[in-house]
Amino acid sequence: MCSEPHLSRRRALQAGIAALMGAGLAGAGGATQAAGNGTRLPLLKAARLKPGDTIGLVNPSHAVYEREPYEIAHDTLSAMGFKVVEGAHLRARRGHLAGSDAGRAADINGFFADPGVQGILALTGGSGGNRILPLLDYGLIRGNPKFLGGFSDITALINAVFARTGLVSFHAPVGVSSWNAFSLRHFRGVAMDAEAMTLRNPRDLDGLPAPAEHRTRTLTPGLARGPLLGGNLAVLSAMTGSDYLPSFDGAILFLEEINEYIYRVDRMLSTLKLAGVLDRLAGVAIGQFTKCTPGDGYGTLTLDEVFDDWFAPLKVPVYRGAMIGHIRQKFTVPIGLPAEIDATAGTLRLLEPAVR
Repeated sequence: MCSEPHLSRRRALQAGIAALMGAGLAGAGGATQAAGNGTRLPLLKAARLKPGDTIGLVNPSHAVYEREPYEIAHDTLSAMGFKVVEGAHLRARRGHLAGSDAGRAADINGFFADPGVQGILALTGGSGGNRILPLLDYGLIRGNPKFLGGFSDITALINAVFARTGLVSFHAPVGVSSWNAFSLRHFRGVAMDAEAMTLRNPRDLDGLPAPAEHRTRTLTPGLARGPLLGGNLAVLSAMTGSDYLPSFDGAILFLEEINEYIYRVDRMLSTLKLAGVLDRLAGVAIGQFTKCTPGDGYGTLTLDEVFDDWFAPLKVPVYRGAMIGHIRQKFTVPIGLPAEIDATAGTLRLLEPAVR
């Protein structure tokens, strides 16, 4: 039991901590948003990309150990009509990382500051992107809004930039992705043509009486609206509790994962639940959980059971199977953009263009 003076001091300390958390921690000269405080900065949009624009290639995460992936990224972006410039540290290596934290952050800051660069795209994913979040100049980024895209580990970067600046960023193919017709059509529609697209899985029966691929499954039917937020589950759960995670109040959460045992998927979702993220959502679009297997051991829940356990009690629209994740054909999903989820139809409809 505490005495009155100790209780008063403790309350004063708690009030001070609450005030600090409400204010958030400022980034390098930039605006901030405290995680989970229900506030969002005004929405900021980049200019649409167009042929002739220059794309800056960066590598916030994993090192690339061979030459060919760089050539593929250059050839692909050039064939799309873009000029390509590499970040100064793109080909660096420090252990599993693409160079030092300072160097990887400097490439991103430099491209946002460079008026000759119109868009910034990650070469690949991997791991390590969260290490550079405190080194980004969010004030600079907000003052020079540009296309910023990538997926997988780049989830850390695109969510942090939206949280700290309000800039709509893009869960999109990376430089070494398969830029097939489906992926390219969605990238062009969202990032270049400023279309308010409906993101819908392809329905190709391939001569079968019913589709065997690209299926969606309704977990909880219904319609809902809110900003699109999400990405890789492991990265999001690792960001939980930080000031680099956006507010999920009324959001539509989309998730994807690869190469994780099912018990780890369960643990990551429990982290989001314990942090209060799941309880604030308007809807959930579950993407592809590629090669997420039971692993070794006595037994395991299935992915179906894990998703039922965490999402059914939310009583919000939920569907599974969205073309988001480590797959060849993928959507380009704007982070922070208002959208409508139709869990019965298995669609995400953008309510406005993601670029200006």
